[in-house]
Amino acid sequence: MNASAVFKNRSLPYLLIAPQIAVTLAFFIWPAAMAVFQSLLREDPFGLATEFIGLANYVDVLEDPRYLDTVIRSCVLAVVVTAGAMATALVLATMADGVGRGSGVYKTLLIWPYAVAPALAGVLWFLIFNPSIGVVGRGLNRLGVVWNPALDGTQAFVLIVVAAAWKQISYNFVFFLAGLQTIPRAVIEAAAIDGAGPGRRFFTIVLPLLGPTTFFLLVVNLVYAFFETFAVIHATTRGGPNSATETLVFKVFNDGFVGLDLGGSAAQSVILMALVGGLTALQFHFLDRKGAR
Repeated sequence: MNASAVFKNRSLPYLLIAPQIAVTLAFFIWPAAMAVFQSLLREDPFGLATEFIGLANYVDVLEDPRYLDTVIRSCVLAVVVTAGAMATALVLATMADGVGRGSGVYKTLLIWPYAVAPALAGVLWFLIFNPSIGVVGRGLNRLGVVWNPALDGTQAFVLIVVAAAWKQISYNFVFFLAGLQTIPRAVIEAAAIDGAGPGRRFFTIVLPLLGPTTFFLLVVNLVYAFFETFAVIHATTRGGPNSATETLVFKVFNDGFVGLDLGGSAAQSVILMALVGGLTALQFHFLDRKGAR
């Protein structure tokens, strides 16, 4: 039996998707095209004089040692935030999936942090880690650890990682929990009857069945770590101290809106877009090869 929908009016499908196409063109395609075009220009800070210089902005950016350090720092941040947020969310989702009585309250409390704006999450953790008034900051100082993210670049980086990962845990938790609830209980019970312990059941049955969910969250978390951590950094460290927390997206903002280097900032945004797009394409390629085996 054919259950496909048939539209008598041939223009109706195009009218239904027109709003989404318009939004995509206005807020994604057009800004990306303008960024590519502007990266080929050199403009004065007031926009009164414009000169076409080709790929000179890209050459200047890629030859800057500070930019290469920022690339490495951003990649490290993306890997640590993604791994930390996903691993923590998976553990919490596994625990929540096994909770019987009171599971609704437990799940609700874990979902709540996702409603917190990234900038507010950064401020909250900045106050928690503050060496003067923060619970964690004062506790570390009492234990003999000299803690001051405003002066120590490594400590500031840790603060950004914790705040950014904490903000994303709830999002990952929802998807992992939904994925766990779709796994047939009969399969897990059969493995338990055969003598498989909890750890073996998790790594040989549960984790492989969560593969599609894990891949989806991997892509989402990497994009989040590269782009949406800007608000956390801007609200807490502003890229400091001594550029220790300056990531690619924050450098685009800092050079473009603060330094008024519009052409160089546009070139950096194009490189960042290509980098994240390449990582996503590589992940899809890996998933296709894995699924073909």
